[in-house]
Amino acid sequence: MNFLLGKYGSVVFYIVLFAAAGCRSDQKTRTWSMYKADAASTSYSPLEEINKSNVKNLQPAWTFYPNDARSKERISNSECNPIIIDGVMYATSARHRLYAINASTGEKMWSFDPFDGGEGGGVYRSVAYWENGDDKRILYTAGDNLFAQNALTGELIKTFGTGGKVSMNVGLRGDPTKISVIPTSPGVVFENLLILGAEVSELYGAEPGYIRAYNILTGKLEWTFHTIPHPGEPGYETWPEDAWKYVGGVNDWAGMSLDEKRGMVFLALGSPSYDFYGGDRIGQNLYGNSVVALDARTGTYKWHFQTVHHDLWDYDLPAPPNLVTVEQEGKKIDAVAQTTKTGFLFVLNRDTGIPLFPIEERKVPPSYVPGEQAWPTQPFPLKPAPYSRQHMTENDLTSYTTVAHDSLVKKFRSLRYEGLFTPPDLRGTLMIPGTRGGSNWGGGAFDPASGTFYVKSTDSPEIDHLQKVSPEKNISAQSPFNQGKAIYMKHCAGCHGRDRRGNEPDYPSLQNIKDKLTKEATLSKIKQGSGRMPAFENLINGNEESIIAYLFDITSQRPSRKEADLFEVHTNRLAVSDNPEKAADTTSVYLNVTAFSHFNDVEGRPAIKPPWGALNAIDLNTGEYRWKVVIGNHPELQEKGAPETGSEGYGGPIVTAGGLVFIGGTHDKKFRAYDKDSGELLWETTLPAVANATPSTYFSDGKQYVAISVAGDKENPAGSIMAFALP
Repeated sequence: MNFLLGKYGSVVFYIVLFAAAGCRSDQKTRTWSMYKADAASTSYSPLEEINKSNVKNLQPAWTFYPNDARSKERISNSECNPIIIDGVMYATSARHRLYAINASTGEKMWSFDPFDGGEGGGVYRSVAYWENGDDKRILYTAGDNLFAQNALTGELIKTFGTGGKVSMNVGLRGDPTKISVIPTSPGVVFENLLILGAEVSELYGAEPGYIRAYNILTGKLEWTFHTIPHPGEPGYETWPEDAWKYVGGVNDWAGMSLDEKRGMVFLALGSPSYDFYGGDRIGQNLYGNSVVALDARTGTYKWHFQTVHHDLWDYDLPAPPNLVTVEQEGKKIDAVAQTTKTGFLFVLNRDTGIPLFPIEERKVPPSYVPGEQAWPTQPFPLKPAPYSRQHMTENDLTSYTTVAHDSLVKKFRSLRYEGLFTPPDLRGTLMIPGTRGGSNWGGGAFDPASGTFYVKSTDSPEIDHLQKVSPEKNISAQSPFNQGKAIYMKHCAGCHGRDRRGNEPDYPSLQNIKDKLTKEATLSKIKQGSGRMPAFENLINGNEESIIAYLFDITSQRPSRKEADLFEVHTNRLAVSDNPEKAADTTSVYLNVTAFSHFNDVEGRPAIKPPWGALNAIDLNTGEYRWKVVIGNHPELQEKGAPETGSEGYGGPIVTAGGLVFIGGTHDKKFRAYDKDSGELLWETTLPAVANATPSTYFSDGKQYVAISVAGDKENPAGSIMAFALP
């Protein structure tokens, strides 16, 4: 693994610095020591040096540039919420490299490249920290590996797993050499355990999203919770008999929360796969789309609450549950507040999962797709009211031009639309709030002083359009690159690895092969065999273009969503087939061929009238709104004299004892501070790029700082972390 020191060239200086910080450690130096501030995921800070009266004076304190983008690499997005331990910030870059940074100056202390110079990358939202005396560790995932590193030096803990890392592909359903399980959010630390979820495929044949706890000292897998129940486990009866063998998803990709006193961990689970068709998983599908409480020591089930039954809309629970305390009828109640993509906020008793506000099971429309059986009812909380729009009519369509408006009306009338839970359809279905609507992985922030919950909302309708396709028929219609990838995964990945990195000296790396061999020489080696590799002449014949396109990274033709989905279905099935050579791709499947696309007019503008984004303040004691303000702006779409448009966004807010709500995440590149009591905008600054991340605030060397990860731009494609403080 690549380990890079700071400019002093020695870790000794930093060990001394860290030790000195530890000697003067107090409550203030650990105010943001976990993802979203604390184990309860409150996104709350007790710091108040920066407050309503002086926030207007906030100014840049330092900027950290990882500068780890390779030549000509595209601009990257960062979603990292840094943690700060005793004056040291730990964060990942947009390219998924890990950094320790002096939290007062922005100076790099050490860095770690888990990909050994390879491309790597991918979204990662924070890291976890554990300590026992002088043993201080950072727990961090990259690709499908979990790493344990010395927090002082960045060096791998060699006694953890195999040389400092553990493969998370081991212990699931599929062949570990053919699957890829990639966490995008950090786990939670309980005693000597790291409890971790993962991101998996969302298509047919996906891996199940089991929750696993690893021993932080050894890397040993201590317990596993089956999010798709096995025979004899609670919830098994809500699936077809053998569904646990082939259905995937139901994963915690967004993160989880921990009640350390109760010894309970709270999960926010996603939808079963495939996201938009469930003919092969008829039933309620527990624990899909559920808040689930487990015993943190053993993984034993405690309770659950399902927010969507038999999900057909990809309405994953998108953020960690917030652990809150509310007051009802003069009594304090510990609760769980769960945000959603639908715009509903579910508030549940922390011990039992029973809702604190009434919830109705209402009839919803049936599915007309062959083989599908939509669940007949869905839960509708009566309080709080939805924080996103859940309904639209023709009057809500934009009219930037007559032609654009008329085309939207025509499209709107052609779609099936019967409210929030209208199932996907072959004719096309309007979906609002949509997969990007409601709120996403940034989640909410909770102010314990007032019982107020703050959440960013987005209104972004889209269209679900199901189409029946045959994988076997269409796999040959893919781009040459994807055809070559399918051949490689089927015949070569077992030796050279899914990432082509190989295992020297027996199985050489095929990364950057174009720098070592010509195309002709490459084909010749495959045809004739070399070393342990047998001859594959029959494999080559007729597939030369595809194999070279994949090995030489020739991607001149971008595959369509349908092509990409079919390829993923194909590789998912290979991972669980007893006979990969005969892995079945003959079964027709339904795919949402317009998934995750915006509902726009013919000129690319939003189909729904603004506002498209808001910041909401909800009193969790009463379920009533304190205030709601539009956040973000698209000036080019703002009509003259009209209010700001609002903006789609994913990063969440934080709230402080200083009376402030900080939030970025809007397309106008602004970073803002609001009065937590009134919603008044008190401060804003324009960043070099979108800050699509949740900020952090912390105390270091006598000052309070507010820091946020910023996406890359042309000058700094790897992005940055910017910190602000008072003069």
